[in-house]
Formats: sequence, C-alpha cells, structure tokens
Amino acid sequence: MTRLMTKALAAAALAAALSGGFALAQETAEQPKPPRETWAFGGMTGTYDRAQLQRGFQVYREVCSTCHALSIPFRTLGQPGGPEFSEDQVKTLAASYQVTNPEPNDKGEIFKRPGTPADIIPRPEAYPNDQAAAAAFGKAPPDMNLLAKARKYERGFPWFIFDALPGLQYQEMGADYIHAILTGYAHADDPQWNLYYPGHKIAMPQPITDGAVDYKDGTPKTLDNYSRDIAAFLSWAAEPNLNERRRIGLGVMIFLFVLAGLLYFTKKRVWESAH
Repeated sequence: MTRLMTKALAAAALAAALSGGFALAQETAEQPKPPRETWAFGGMTGTYDRAQLQRGFQVYREVCSTCHALSIPFRTLGQPGGPEFSEDQVKTLAASYQVTNPEPNDKGEIFKRPGTPADIIPRPEAYPNDQAAAAAFGKAPPDMNLLAKARKYERGFPWFIFDALPGLQYQEMGADYIHAILTGYAHADDPQWNLYYPGHKIAMPQPITDGAVDYKDGTPKTLDNYSRDIAAFLSWAAEPNLNERRRIGLGVMIFLFVLAGLLYFTKKRVWESAH
C-alpha cells in the first residue's frame, strides 16, 4: 500500500513538474526577447553618431519631456563625442527653459529665471516632483538620464553567463530594450499592450507614432527611426564619456602588449647566458 502511494505521489509530482515546465516554456515563448540591433556606438570601437544624437534629443524634447525628466546639465549637450551643439545653441536652448533659482532674492522669495548651460535640464512643468507625477500616472515616470543602463533583460543561455561577468556584459542591451518597447505596441485596440514588456502590460500608452516629430535633416519620419534615435541619445546620456573611455582603454591595451613584449625579450636576454 505504501509503495502504491509513493508511486502515485511520484507520478503526481512528475505531472506537476511537466505542466509547470510547459507553462513556463509557453510563457517564455509568448514573451520574446528584444531583438539585437546594430548601433553606431556598439562594439569595442564604436562611436556615437552626432546627427543621430541631435535627432534623439529632438525626440526627447518634443515627446518624452512631457512626462520624463532628464537630469543632465545643458552644457553636456555641447561636449565632444555627444550631440555637440554649438556654444550659442546650448545657451539659447538653456535660456528657453525657466529654472527655479536655488537661492532666494532680496525679498526672500524663490523665483524662476532663464536657464544657463550650468543648470540641470528642469523636470516637466506639470510634474515638478515624483509625488505629483505619481498622483497623475499612478507611478512616477522614471528619470531618463540612466534609463539605458537600468533597463536590462536576460538574453538566455549561454549569453546570460557572459552578461554576469564584469566588463563582458552586452553594452547595448538598454538601447535594444528601449527600441523594442517603443516599437512593441502591437494591439491598436489596447494602447498599453506591448510585445516586449514583461506581462505585455505597460503603464505608458504608445508615446510616439510615424510623423510625430519633424526632422529637418531629411531623415524619414518613422517610428523605427524615432525609437532608434531616442535609444541612442539615452545611451549617450547614461554614458557620455564612452568615446573617451574606449580611447583610453585602447591605449592601455596597446601599452600592456608592448610592455609584455619588452619583458619577454628582456627575460630572454638576461637568462641567455645561464643556459
């Protein structure tokens, strides 16, 4: 009797495991991974595309800034390796925003003034803090300055092994994720259904569609281009010194190879007389 009960329990456990595994496989099959895209700044030697970053900032300013903050100083928009707006363009852009002065005036009043290049790009006027944004949306939209580094997903075996190792993680994962989310609104009757968002339900309705932003450089005004440009711009915002870091890294690697060669030949010369 005990043996029969043991067999029955084992069969039930096996059935549960198989059904659970089937459910997990079905869920995984229904939740595709963001496709891997090609980026100008990808790989070990890639660099940011200046024109793409400028278009990406235009998309942010005209669309994303309605809800999302971007906590970076205006002056970074003019630094080498980034959008590289001219000094006059940065000053004009900063002055077009009203910034709350951190110090009160002579009457003790906090006041607003035109922005300067040293100021942080201000939050959306309608949502000056996270509490106001959360009251309007249920949850505050994330600040976009580190969004491309914060958004990650597991790429599956064997790639997740490399992604867990420092320095070997796929660096463009966040850009792939942002591009996939913006192009993943696949149900016209459900503006919050997204193919790539976990559970397929995202709080943000589709924010941008074809023709929403008027590019002045002739780039086609398509959702795919908008999503690529904003993904590249947010990748730069999260790591504005990428070009410099890679330049220094390449120089260090060359130095180490040369040093290793010199040490090898020095060792041979020193020990040559001993053999």
